[in-house]
Amino acid sequence: MINKEDLKILYLGTPMLSAMVLEKLINNGYNIVGVIAQCDKERDRKHNLIPVPTKVIANKYNIPVYQKEKIRLDYEFIKDLGINLILTLAYGQIIPHEMLEIPTLGAFNLHGSLLPKYRGAAPIQYALLNGDKITGVTLMEMVDEMDAGKMFFKEEISIGPNENYTTLTNKFIDACYKCFDKGILDVVNKINLGEEQNKAEVTFTHKITKEMEHLNFCDCGYKIKNIMRALTLNPGVYFIYKNEKIKVFSLDYEIKDNNNVEPGTIISYNSSELKISCLDGNVVIKKLQMPGKKILDIKDFYNGKKDYFVINEKVF
Repeated sequence: MINKEDLKILYLGTPMLSAMVLEKLINNGYNIVGVIAQCDKERDRKHNLIPVPTKVIANKYNIPVYQKEKIRLDYEFIKDLGINLILTLAYGQIIPHEMLEIPTLGAFNLHGSLLPKYRGAAPIQYALLNGDKITGVTLMEMVDEMDAGKMFFKEEISIGPNENYTTLTNKFIDACYKCFDKGILDVVNKINLGEEQNKAEVTFTHKITKEMEHLNFCDCGYKIKNIMRALTLNPGVYFIYKNEKIKVFSLDYEIKDNNNVEPGTIISYNSSELKISCLDGNVVIKKLQMPGKKILDIKDFYNGKKDYFVINEKVF
């Protein structure tokens, strides 16, 4: 019988979500032999490279970190690490088949959806884009085809009506840990043999693009709100007014007949609201940010810039 302490895990992941799950695994007694992360790319104001989040956590606990430009061309070193299990969470590169065969207990992925729904990139964002009320994590087998392996365990997550990407990601930290912790021993001990995905139920997601950040007021209000939820706080959404990029961090909408008012028209602006017409009513802006300034509630923004937005003018 394989026990928790018998697992020698090579962890693959890069962003903050992956780093927080990594730390929970470490603090709860899992033996992380090494961490593979994407290369450091962002720089601080002094032009020094900023370590990716999983690297920061690994260094904190003196765990070796390996950063490869293309893991598919450089993975032979893994054979010398003494691992018996691979776990990935938002790593960001395709893992070659030969690498998946190295660990004796298998290679597994924590995928940010209830498979077979939302295979591919950005599953958390797409749950918000589509206005889902339930999402979750799937512990799955890694195979050559993207997110197509057997499903072993799932952990559901509820999505509140005002949930955004940041708050929902925080829920995923606990859910990812629970999904692995509850499921992995039954899997490696062959008690849980997994379930094949129903191909008829498979859906795919795509990467979030820069174009999606620019709000389109020709959309319906619920779509605009869901786009804002899916991209907040990072990278955020915006509209253009007076040649300035105004970022929006909280909004609601009302369905209303605007008597053929053109979408993107400023309907009202006061200490309570900024209303902009959309396809089926109005978008009500609650929090926004000028370039280089703080995020402000509309009341505070109005108190500082009473004459900034002009009724009947257009935003873009």
